Amino acid sequence: MFSRGTLLSLAYLLTAVLAGTWNECDSYSGKSFLSGFNHMAIPDPTHGRVNYVSEATALKKNLTFAKGDTLILRADHTTKLSASGPGRDSFRLMSKKTYTNHVSVTWPALWEFGSNWPAHGEVDVVEGVNGHGTNQMTLHTTSGCTMGGSRKMSGHSIQTNCDVAANGNSGCSVLDKNANSYGLAFNNNGGGFYAMERSNSGVKVWFWPRHAKGIPADVAKGAKKINTDKWGTPAAHFPATSCNMAKHFGAHNIVINLSLCGDWAGQQSIYNQDGCPGSCVDNVNNNPSAFKSAYFDIAWLKIYH
Repeated sequence: MFSRGTLLSLAYLLTAVLAGTWNECDSYSGKSFLSGFNHMAIPDPTHGRVNYVSEATALKKNLTFAKGDTLILRADHTTKLSASGPGRDSFRLMSKKTYTNHVSVTWPALWEFGSNWPAHGEVDVVEGVNGHGTNQMTLHTTSGCTMGGSRKMSGHSIQTNCDVAANGNSGCSVLDKNANSYGLAFNNNGGGFYAMERSNSGVKVWFWPRHAKGIPADVAKGAKKINTDKWGTPAAHFPATSCNMAKHFGAHNIVINLSLCGDWAGQQSIYNQDGCPGSCVDNVNNNPSAFKSAYFDIAWLKIYH
């Protein structure tokens, strides 16, 4: 959940001209998001207690709000639901364009996947459940992609086999050690910058808390040209040493969505970790005000090649 005052800036990088050097090819901010992304009014693939609505409905109900350089994406927080009716109105945006090699900058989620899943792979950049914990970055693939060996990163590896069939679709994940990378701490700090780089050498994800010292100037300013070689140690590093990137990852659409409950967050053991009473579905149905702070406030999304 991303609360008021949170700044979420995202950068995507596509095939490098020189090692670590990328040039801007797409930039989305405010209303331009609506021209570059589709609202996907579909059943939630993760079986969440949500009702993904169309762009027209999202704008009418103020679940999507775009003005100037601001984009707000949120779930309904006023309606008490019938147990036999549809889930809570929410959003699922997917980019109209697809991207191959790139640098990319949550249930809430910001992620990307190919049209033939899992053969074309999936990269989860921002992901977590409830309001606590740190960000979890994950790859999901077919068999034959693992993350052994030396990895230079600040995060903590919790799975090394990326095969969706090997561990209940957990994928190979890295937990960010930065307490401000997700949830309430992220909100209270005013947000931050995420960036993800995908290349033939693997995938890297960086995170810089807002107002932190050492944020690269090209990141903070949203520069037209960036150099990831100067960004320091990433939070997560998924090297191609034991994972053929061209084989396991195809062209990806970028997805921004907010699901509630579902296959991961809806598990009773996961839901109870934060001391929540009852069941996840009952909470979503009966406590709309609990989702007042469940929204994204996105400053911009930049894509580089």
